[in-house]
Amino acid sequence: MLPLATLWRIARRDLATRIRGLRLLAVCLFLGVATLAAIGSLTRGITSELEVRGQTILGGDIEFSLPQRQATAAEMAAFRRTGAASATVRLRAMANDPDGDALLSELKAVDGAYPLYGTMRLDSGARRGPPPPGGIWIGKDLSSRLDLKVGDRVKFGEKPFLIDGVIAEEPDRLGEGFTLGPVAIIGLADLPATQLIQPGSLYESKYRVRLPGDANPEAVGKRLTAEFPDAGWDVTDRSNGAPGTRRFIERMGQFLSLVGLAALVIAGIGVGNGVASYLAGKRPGLATLKVLGADSGTVARIYGLQILAVAAISIVLGLAVGALMPSAIGWIAGDVLPVRPGFALYPLPLAVSAAYGLLIAVAFALPPLSATRHVPAAGLYRATVDSAGRIDRRTLVAVAAAFAAIVTLAVATAREPLFALGFIAAAVGLLIVLVGLGWFVRRTASRVPRPRRPLLRLALANLHRPGAATGALVVALGLGLTLFVTLAAIQTSITAEIARTVPQRAPSFFVLDVPRDGVERFRALVTGADRQAQINMIPALRGSVTEFRGQRVDELAELPEGAWVLRGDRGLTYSPALPNGSELVGGTWWSSDYKGPSLVSVEQEVATSLGLKLGDTLSVNVLGVEVQAKVASFRTVEWDNFGLNYVLVFSPGTFDAAPHNMVATVAVGPKAETDLARSIPRAFPSASLIQVRDVVSQVTTLLTQMSQAIAAAASIAILAGIAVLIGAIAASRERRVYDSVILKLLGATRGQILGAQGLEYAVLASILALLALGLGLAGAWYVVTQLFDFSFAPDPLIVGATLIGGAGLSFLIGIAGSWPLLSAKPAQALRSL
Repeated sequence: MLPLATLWRIARRDLATRIRGLRLLAVCLFLGVATLAAIGSLTRGITSELEVRGQTILGGDIEFSLPQRQATAAEMAAFRRTGAASATVRLRAMANDPDGDALLSELKAVDGAYPLYGTMRLDSGARRGPPPPGGIWIGKDLSSRLDLKVGDRVKFGEKPFLIDGVIAEEPDRLGEGFTLGPVAIIGLADLPATQLIQPGSLYESKYRVRLPGDANPEAVGKRLTAEFPDAGWDVTDRSNGAPGTRRFIERMGQFLSLVGLAALVIAGIGVGNGVASYLAGKRPGLATLKVLGADSGTVARIYGLQILAVAAISIVLGLAVGALMPSAIGWIAGDVLPVRPGFALYPLPLAVSAAYGLLIAVAFALPPLSATRHVPAAGLYRATVDSAGRIDRRTLVAVAAAFAAIVTLAVATAREPLFALGFIAAAVGLLIVLVGLGWFVRRTASRVPRPRRPLLRLALANLHRPGAATGALVVALGLGLTLFVTLAAIQTSITAEIARTVPQRAPSFFVLDVPRDGVERFRALVTGADRQAQINMIPALRGSVTEFRGQRVDELAELPEGAWVLRGDRGLTYSPALPNGSELVGGTWWSSDYKGPSLVSVEQEVATSLGLKLGDTLSVNVLGVEVQAKVASFRTVEWDNFGLNYVLVFSPGTFDAAPHNMVATVAVGPKAETDLARSIPRAFPSASLIQVRDVVSQVTTLLTQMSQAIAAAASIAILAGIAVLIGAIAASRERRVYDSVILKLLGATRGQILGAQGLEYAVLASILALLALGLGLAGAWYVVTQLFDFSFAPDPLIVGATLIGGAGLSFLIGIAGSWPLLSAKPAQALRSL
């Protein structure tokens, strides 16, 4: 065996003379690795930023949040014994300008210790502590939408405030979670003067603590919870200051990574085609080396080194681009991302991407490389018409091991291994179906009767003749068309979901914190503006689930899958009648005059995630008091009807002792909507008015951004599919040149040769369009219903137009690839055979 240095010298010199044949290999690997590296680095960059800024995002090392009440003196003393403590109160309230316009805002009251970490920045500079007495800081959105500036006055509840500054940066903004309006900050001492907090008002108190350097936040949280078992607070520490954001980013990152992996696998087919095409062009060199005494192993090692060198360069370039992409995406996306990742190298996602790229290169390049080992020199000279050779068992084992390593790596690095395994199984299933279809098309074409028309007969023969690239073309065309259909169905389903979630008679407003003693006055005000108004009012409280089926939530090592109801406090209500938009699916509803022990009706999906059965117990903590109820029924809920409904609905009398207010939905005409937007905040200063169109706008923006991220990742897969198609055409070009030359010698015109090629691609595109429609819709259904939990409602016209356009594009690529065959000169081509 020749030394490695000698083998590399031969490989390098040969590669320098004609590297062009490996361009497809380079492009496919670069696209796939760059996509995976960019997605992995961006996900890791955001989560790392959340970890690094955990204290600032949370506002402390540990946070205790209380719904609808403030900490007692004993609880506050315990916080201060633990470390430096800061108190904030957050609620939704209406900002009223001097002209009478009102806007829903997130009002936040802070004490003198705020912020414990980070810096509060106004347009005028950094500040510490609260605004001056009677002063307020407002967000830029509030300033622009109500046309307010520093020195103006804005009223919250019963108290007017002097605007002292416009907020440029709120350090703990991300940790506050989802908001429906712009923020405004006042001093905690000024909060009572607003009279916004009344018995039953919906608000949240948060107590952040800065711990000594050696303190363990988790241990502190457990100790204080044990000291105050009935406090009913939720504890969050600096390791996960924005848990909802982190979960969303990690899950979305996992899905996009799997899409990127699918793109890389598709690109792998292009790698195989590119290597096959390259080696086909190197047949004279292969044969010459064998004639000069090189054995098959030596020849395979020489060309394997070439392929490995080009693959390594492509992978390194892909990693470089992928590592730079998070900074570029952060700069382009701006405020769309929860945090903007800085420039940093994240070794794990880059190493995983490089491993994927190398394994894909090995898995798809080995078969065509191995096939040349078993063909003698004379056979290589005749390779234009003879079979390219067989693949030995050792190569099959190596390829199988590479694919097994890819699956193992994908599952091992996934946040949800079962989801990753299911995605991979679906992708493998798609490839198997397409490969099987390619075999079926070849077999069927070889057995059908020969048409009388020469062009049809020639096109049909092209599908099954020796060396036909039908299998590769079916895979390439099928993948491309399937991805086109999948993207179109996802996009149109999301658009339909947005349209469907806004009923024809959607409520105009949600109104929070309507006093119980003001219900009749509220109804009179609304019906006075519109006699046809539709009003739905129910009681509203906040509380957290503390126990279910005898299990204490704070004692669980890990929450059950899908049990989001156990995280933080939840909206609660009671009702004598089954709420609108609910349907019983188990148990019975209590009578309207029920006065017995506390019962609860649980939404079906939540009940399943908690493993609840009829008769089980469930406890909630409301204002520091734990209430236990027996599960009486399960029900499904139409969440998208913009009505009022809750996961947990209790029997009447359960919360009689707890102070609470009402929430309402109001549906009125356009004129009354404008009038009530002014009159309700004046008549009920403590109430908060949420306009439905603002909610729809936020939801639409979020869903659009998610679908754009999926489209961006999937577009790489489409590009890879196009590269595969080009590679499949290139791999069979030498054989097609031979056919074209023979046909020309027999008198065929350029138009006839091109027509036969066009008919071949048209037949394949037509067959694959139907398959792609089914497979693409199935893939889109999985994404829409399982990832987004939406209804599957693709637009048939757009999906059909996309499919036709994709088939047309594939047809044009095929014809463009066949065009060089027409210029082949018979004499020159025959001398090169």
